[in-house]
Amino acid sequence: MKAPAPGSRAEWRRSSASSAHERLAFLNEATRRIGSTLDLAETSRELVDVAVPRFADAAAVMVQDRLLVDGELPTRPVDGTMLVRRVALGVAAEDPQPWIDVFPIDEATVYPAGLPHALCMASGKPLMYPTLDKESARLIGSSIDREEPVLELLTETSFLAVPLRARGRVLGCAVFVRRAGTQGFEEADVTVGEDLAARAAVCIDNARLYTRERRTALTLQSSLLPAELPQPLGMQIASRYLPASDLTGVGGDWYDVIPLPGCRTALVVGDVMGHGTRAAATMGQLRTAARTLASLDLPPDEVLFRLNLMSQDLDPTQIATCIYAVYDPVTRNCALSRAGHMPPVLLHPDRSTEVIDLPPGLPLGIGSEPLEMRELVLPANAVLALYTDGLVESRKRDLDSGIMALRRLLAGRVEDLDDMCDVIISRQRSGHDRDDIALLVARVRELDPDEIAVCPLPSDPRFVSHARRFVRATLASWGLGALADATQLIVSELVTNALKHGWPPIELRLLRGRTLVIEVADGSPVTPAPRSATADEDTGRGLQLVKRFAYRWGTRPMPYGKIVWVEQHLP
Repeated sequence: MKAPAPGSRAEWRRSSASSAHERLAFLNEATRRIGSTLDLAETSRELVDVAVPRFADAAAVMVQDRLLVDGELPTRPVDGTMLVRRVALGVAAEDPQPWIDVFPIDEATVYPAGLPHALCMASGKPLMYPTLDKESARLIGSSIDREEPVLELLTETSFLAVPLRARGRVLGCAVFVRRAGTQGFEEADVTVGEDLAARAAVCIDNARLYTRERRTALTLQSSLLPAELPQPLGMQIASRYLPASDLTGVGGDWYDVIPLPGCRTALVVGDVMGHGTRAAATMGQLRTAARTLASLDLPPDEVLFRLNLMSQDLDPTQIATCIYAVYDPVTRNCALSRAGHMPPVLLHPDRSTEVIDLPPGLPLGIGSEPLEMRELVLPANAVLALYTDGLVESRKRDLDSGIMALRRLLAGRVEDLDDMCDVIISRQRSGHDRDDIALLVARVRELDPDEIAVCPLPSDPRFVSHARRFVRATLASWGLGALADATQLIVSELVTNALKHGWPPIELRLLRGRTLVIEVADGSPVTPAPRSATADEDTGRGLQLVKRFAYRWGTRPMPYGKIVWVEQHLP
């Protein structure tokens, strides 16, 4: 801690008139200097900086400990003790170290009911000792287990404890000390101390309320972000979220990774325009809505179009941007659409980068115009980066410069995705902390032979047995023989239905990711529907059997027909 330079109070009282003038000037200066930020500790430091050395030789600010923990005031203890934390200390001395050692900053202390600190806080009134006697100094020292050094520092000093009152509540206390041998505190000084504490207390309470709201917004936002990202088949993913340094920047940035049928993955990054708890709450609603729409397995442009309509129903005054991408690990096809969001950046295997040309569209919450979608095949080992504007735009940097800087960082020699995220955040965030940041990077790769197996099937019912043999052999090679019987039954039903009701081409595919996925594709757009067969019917029970053995199943349309898919839990 840097101690204020020693100063003289000789001019404090030349006469009664000049003393009043000095006190007024001093308090005016205090008003200007205290409360320059919404930081509780900094406001407390400003108070002691104003008081020392002009008003006191040493000063400390203590606030009730729970204010720092959760922003709330505790109930008053029955025994009158006070748990406070020292948040600021100022000393006018050539060697302030003894004071720093005895009264360290950030120390939590329980003051018994009879001590000046507890008494002034309990009564809400200042407590002055023109000369602090040895017994009182000893009691103060024993309360913090440093009796001898406190006796040496405080005995025969002039001591003033003033409560920090704001909005009818006592937040803590300020302590002022004048060393022995100097003019002690008088009644006029008590008034000055009260005015100082009153000004500081309002600022400290404002900082408390601000910190509590910021903490609430951050807690809400972080609780709505995914706790752990899945690592989908054929893709490695890393992410970072960095909150803003103040409440005006804590907004609604979010990201998500959503598993889709067929081991496909939806990547989502969004940004609610606005700040604070309301923006964070809106973010949570939009993220939930996006996940719900993703479960319908719609194309990205349709997801964002419906999300736009839903956002207008949720809160017509809130606007958000969003980018939504769907990646298929089998074909490495990526379909993307964006609603007013930052363009995605693609890092190629040769370390070159490109900004994917994707129509921006209007942000969510504005109008009802349809959005456009683009599809492209991502090269193996390419990295796709999705992000919010806080990463590339600031007061000192325009959007184009920020995106160019991001491309240079992506093209660096860092291969590990987590390290890449750290480098990007540290470089792009340097000197800029007024907005929160969401970053999602995904590296794609080719599937290994033990992750995918494909079997084209002719339009001939005799090949149902061939499909069963293919399944048993594949599962045996993957070490999943325990699933063979159930999987063969499922494949028999799906392939029989495709051969009987579908059109060529017909294809069976097995995918091994978080689950075992069985897919049967055919050229007919008609989707199967389970029905309840009567006792005398020989057919109609196939899909009921599939439901019995499957974790989940469904269909999804394709440009040439449909895919019926079934998932099974891995043993």
